[in-house]
Amino acid sequence: MRVLLVEDEERLVASLRDGLRTAGIETVHAGTGREGLALAQTEELDLMILDIGLPDQEGFTVLRRLRATGSDLPVIILTARTSAEDTVRGLERGADDYMAKPFSLDELLARIRLRARKAPGPDDDPVLRVGRCELDPIARTLTCDGEPVALSPRELQLAHLLMAAGGDVVSRARALDEVWGAASRDNVLDVYVGYLRSRLGSEAIETVRGVGYRFVG
Repeated sequence: MRVLLVEDEERLVASLRDGLRTAGIETVHAGTGREGLALAQTEELDLMILDIGLPDQEGFTVLRRLRATGSDLPVIILTARTSAEDTVRGLERGADDYMAKPFSLDELLARIRLRARKAPGPDDDPVLRVGRCELDPIARTLTCDGEPVALSPRELQLAHLLMAAGGDVVSRARALDEVWGAASRDNVLDVYVGYLRSRLGSEAIETVRGVGYRFVG
């Protein structure tokens, strides 16, 4: 696995490199947002760890510009900025996870393994088809009855999780952990299921009381 570390604090960079190397993960380092964005577009990478307080531009700007290129590279924001506003801003701009400093290396490793992109094999079709809907995780698009449905990055990630379950129920705990991370608030899931239903139809997602949700399409 190759991880891009966009961080300007040298001591933290050295510590992370050692810890990730011990876990069998190779790191590529960028000390500025501009350099990080360039590497993200030219290197073969599995994931990016992104700081917000970079010397040349905010990590939020790097993330926005990265997603504007169409990249679906998983991004974990690792920052000392822990306000609810910053967390929401990072997730809405396309981050896959948000971790606060100081942090546990073991927890970071667990999140890296969870978020890192799994490359499909040559015979794998990455497109998910459930009912009348199709989701292409590479193109980051969802269509229903052949019509495109506009979704935010977080809505698309939740739809992907539900559709990939293949008709099985996705528990609330799993959805919260995989889409928003361990520190997420419980009611955020209900809010985003409501967003999806407003775009796909109220019957598209079934509520299984006391358990979670099932995608019907």
